[in-house]
Amino acid sequence: MSYKQFDVYVQDRPGEVSRVTETLAHNAVNIRGIATDIGAGRPRVHIITDDDNSARSALKAAQLEYVEHEVIVVSMADKPGELAKITKKLARGGVNINSLFMLGPMTPLEEVAMTVDRMEEAKRLLDFS
Repeated sequence: MSYKQFDVYVQDRPGEVSRVTETLAHNAVNIRGIATDIGAGRPRVHIITDDDNSARSALKAAQLEYVEHEVIVVSMADKPGELAKITKKLARGGVNINSLFMLGPMTPLEEVAMTVDRMEEAKRLLDFS
């Protein structure tokens, strides 16, 4: 399966990830995978969606700067060692991995893991005990 990864350039400040995700939501674009990268160079949000054309149009209309990359999606079992097998195969073939993140399963519920600058406040806002 082939998708596009959109690397959307943002500022390192509260609300930027929300701005990107709201842009896609308002255009009925479902996010399949998302990761952030604020540490290296320019901060950016990496996104894979279910509709490349609509995502592209939405990002352009919102005047968000982005670059696109072709990605390859590999299905694997959810058990220890499966990702290691795939990455080892690429390494043996001399293929360097530029970006890698897990896509959410196509199920009604998804999980997202975050690190934040104010953990206790985030827990309070998200109703964690």
